[in-house]
Amino acid sequence: MSDTAAFPLIDIGANLVHESFRHDFDELIAQAKIAGLVHIMITGTNLENSEAAQELCTRDSDFFSFTAGFHPHEASACSVEAFSQIRQLALQEKAVAVGEAGLDFNRDYSPRNIQEKVFAQHLELACEIDKPVFLHQRDAHERFLPILKESRDMLKKGGVVHCFTGEKNELFDYLDLDMHIGITGWACDERRGKHLLELIPNIPLNRLLLETDAPYLLPRTIRPKPKSRRNEPRHLTAVLRTVADVLDLPLAQVAEQTTLNAQTLFKLKT
Repeated sequence: MSDTAAFPLIDIGANLVHESFRHDFDELIAQAKIAGLVHIMITGTNLENSEAAQELCTRDSDFFSFTAGFHPHEASACSVEAFSQIRQLALQEKAVAVGEAGLDFNRDYSPRNIQEKVFAQHLELACEIDKPVFLHQRDAHERFLPILKESRDMLKKGGVVHCFTGEKNELFDYLDLDMHIGITGWACDERRGKHLLELIPNIPLNRLLLETDAPYLLPRTIRPKPKSRRNEPRHLTAVLRTVADVLDLPLAQVAEQTTLNAQTLFKLKT
């Protein structure tokens, strides 16, 4: 079956404001719809990108929604004024989650103490406005978990640990907190994603979400191999296929369940 098989799918995380999409955005979206996508959540990673994501939603309000927040790489730019503007964006109807927010101690583009402060601010905002969180964690579980735990009881709408690539103990910690888990093309990488394939069956079907994180993490299972290394929302079908294979479930069942999960968590109208 080709990667254009049209099972209804929702991509919960695509960086559509990335410059690599500017020259062919309309074609990109047309191809995504042919592949079966019924909705794309556009990821906001700083104030500028969150505003741009909000603007893209005006092109097709049924097909797009967005998140508003500061990625941990961008935490140093999260001033009081900038976060106030993020709050105003997050209050909008098409803003379905607060984030991308969290901790990234792999590259430390922002000082760790600032990352932690900004992460806590995002959690507080999500609790205040009663929306889910869209979370990022890399090499920071020991600090990420207690900060998330501190807010979890007040975080009534929950959220997703997006692009999960961690270990078994991390997965179980997040599931214990009743969080959703986002799986990307990382699972399609036979080099670094092998351990993830062993963990996916531990994710309850009602907590599983699919995403591309486009233009990053192009699935290595796509055949024929694309000429460009740019990932696109239409390639969510490759993630679906890998997840369905490891779960030994029909593609249609995994597509239906993950789409329902996204609709329910983020209150999407598709």
